[in-house]
Amino acid sequence: GEIVKIKSTSSNSVYQVKRTGDDYYCTCMAWKNQTAAPAFRSCKHLREHLGEEFEKARVSVGGCSLELLRPTKKQKISVLLAKAWTPETDPKGWYMSEKLDGVRAYWTGKELLSRLGNPFPIPKWLRKLLPKDKELDGELWTSRGKFQSIVSIVKTFNHKQWNTITYQVFDVPNAKGEFTDRYKELVQLCDGIDSPHVKYLEHVKCKGREHLDEFMEEVTSDEGEGVMLRKADSLYQRSRSSTLLKVKHFSDADGKVVGHEPGKGRLKGLCGALVIKMKNGNEFRVGTGFSDSQRRKPPAIGKIITYKHQGLTNDGIPRFPVFVGERVDKVKPSDPK
Repeated sequence: GEIVKIKSTSSNSVYQVKRTGDDYYCTCMAWKNQTAAPAFRSCKHLREHLGEEFEKARVSVGGCSLELLRPTKKQKISVLLAKAWTPETDPKGWYMSEKLDGVRAYWTGKELLSRLGNPFPIPKWLRKLLPKDKELDGELWTSRGKFQSIVSIVKTFNHKQWNTITYQVFDVPNAKGEFTDRYKELVQLCDGIDSPHVKYLEHVKCKGREHLDEFMEEVTSDEGEGVMLRKADSLYQRSRSSTLLKVKHFSDADGKVVGHEPGKGRLKGLCGALVIKMKNGNEFRVGTGFSDSQRRKPPAIGKIITYKHQGLTNDGIPRFPVFVGERVDKVKPSDPK
């Protein structure tokens, strides 16, 4: 639903390009005068905005649907998942890294998969960089606070902005040994790839609680999400594990969209809030954290979103919930721990 303005190269005119679902629209007469269905229309402004290669592929299949362009079928995978850190756990000796607000991605040696096992439509140049004999676990990322734009890019075949994506790798699941050994292998592997698009996520050995607090402040003071702690002697477990802990000022969870509430005042005509249903059945409203473009086209009913909050009320309702983004790797809600 986001509108992008494209200035004409031959006049002073400015045209608007907009995506709705799997279709792209342009306000120029060249696009409007075509008789084909919107999914099969194109123009020079769309080619400029999306890239020649993407437009050729999109129009050839009548849209940019990921289902149409997905390279392989959904696969079954299990990845290491984190639990929440509590002060009872001494962080000394654990490895610390920034908790990225990107999209989890697992490289099998052949495909880059989401947590649900859905292949990402990665460009050929990125596929060639990744090792054929190693499995990698990491996140697709650009920079802090860009979660929603990252989601938009990585689910779209040949998106023009794939070259802004970095695969931040934090583990080599099929390597032998504890995390200390796997991390050394990861650093050597990424140094050998020698590309700005495939990097190892830097880890620092924690000296104690004060060091953790300093690192946390360094990350969150610049809009970072939080910190991850990895136990140095841990093996890669394909389940939720206490050997991987997340440290955050805010808690987050995932809920199901069950309704849209209309906006008022400045937001009249837009979505004012989402009605969210928790796994336990409780419902609440999320009315902040949205851009105007997201309010124009909010997540559809039935979609899963991530929200952050500051604890729970006595009734089990999230306090001060804020919209983070729509999930592409989850189909069920998960309540705050």
